[in-house]
Amino acid sequence: MECVTETGKRPTFVITIDTEGDKAWSRPDGGRVGTENARFLPRFQSLCERRKFKPTYLTNYEMALDPFFVEFGRDLIRRGAGEIGMHLHAWDTPPIVPLTEDDALFRPFLTEYSTEVMEAKIAFMTELLEDRFAVKMTGHRAGRWAFDERYARLLLKHGYTVDCSVTPGTSWRTSTGAPGGHGGTDYTHFPAHWYFIDLDDISRPGNSGLLELPVSLTRSPLHRICPRCYEWGPIGNMIHRFGPPIRWCRLIGKNRKDVEKVIRQSIAREAPYLQWMQHSSELMPGGSPYFDDADAVERLYDDLEALFELVEKHFTGETLSVYSERLAAGRL
Repeated sequence: MECVTETGKRPTFVITIDTEGDKAWSRPDGGRVGTENARFLPRFQSLCERRKFKPTYLTNYEMALDPFFVEFGRDLIRRGAGEIGMHLHAWDTPPIVPLTEDDALFRPFLTEYSTEVMEAKIAFMTELLEDRFAVKMTGHRAGRWAFDERYARLLLKHGYTVDCSVTPGTSWRTSTGAPGGHGGTDYTHFPAHWYFIDLDDISRPGNSGLLELPVSLTRSPLHRICPRCYEWGPIGNMIHRFGPPIRWCRLIGKNRKDVEKVIRQSIAREAPYLQWMQHSSELMPGGSPYFDDADAVERLYDDLEALFELVEKHFTGETLSVYSERLAAGRL
C-alpha cells in the first residue's frame, strides 16, 4: 500500500549530508583537516539520482575551500539534482577567536561564543558559500548539534529559512565543548515534527520565518520513560542488549534493521517527511570509525541500495529548502 499524507500527497524524503572534512571523529594536532572524502560523493549522488532523490549537502569551511567539491556542488545546482546548505564548525571557521587553550582539541560549540563572534562566523560562512556556489544559502545544520535562540535569530537575519539541528528526545549535555561549559543542547522535550520556531524558545512552535525540520528518529518505550536508565553503568549496559535507546535514520554499520524500522514506522504513522542523515566522510574508506575500509563501504552501499528501494516506493525526494518553501506556501 502506498504511503500518503492526510492531504493525499506522498510524503517527502529529505537527505541531509553533513559535508565536512575527513575523519571528523579524530582531533588533529594542529594540522589541516583533509577533504579527500569529496572525491567519494559522486558515487552517492549517482545512487540518489537513480532513485530520484535530491540530497542537501550541508557544507562546512574546509569543504567550501575544496575545488573538487565546489565544482561538484555547482554541477548539481545547475542540474537541479541537489542543494548546498551551511554547516558551521565553530572552532576552525573564521574569524578565529580562540576560546580555549586548544580549540582544535576541545571543539567548542558555536553557542559558547559571544553573540558578536557567532554572527561574525555565520556571516563569513554564508558569504563564502554564496560566493563559491552562486546561490543564496537558506538551509542549515549546526555543528555538533548545538543550537539556541541567539543562533536562530542570527540565521533569520542572514536569510536562512530552514534549520535541521534538532534531534528530538536526545540530549547532548554530556558532549563536552569548552572546559567548564554546560555541554551541548538538550533536545529531550523538543517536538519530533516540523514547526516554525519561537525565537524566544526554540523548543516551541512560533510564528517566525525559520522552519525547524527535526531529524527523523525513534525512541524505545523505556527511553521515553527513563532516558537516564541507559547511563546507569552495568544496568545501562544490560538494557542496551535489548536494543538501542534511539534509532536514527542513518547507517553506521550493522544497523540496517534499525534504520528499516525507522522508515517503516514513519510510513505507518503517515509522517509528512522522513529525514535521512549521514556524514560525507562515512562514504570514504577509512573516513570514519564506522566504515574503516573498502569492504565496509561496499556493505554500506548494499544497505543504501536496499533501504532506498524501500523509501522510493513510499516517498518523493526533495531538497531541504524546497520542502520548507512548499510548507511555508501551504503546498504540502
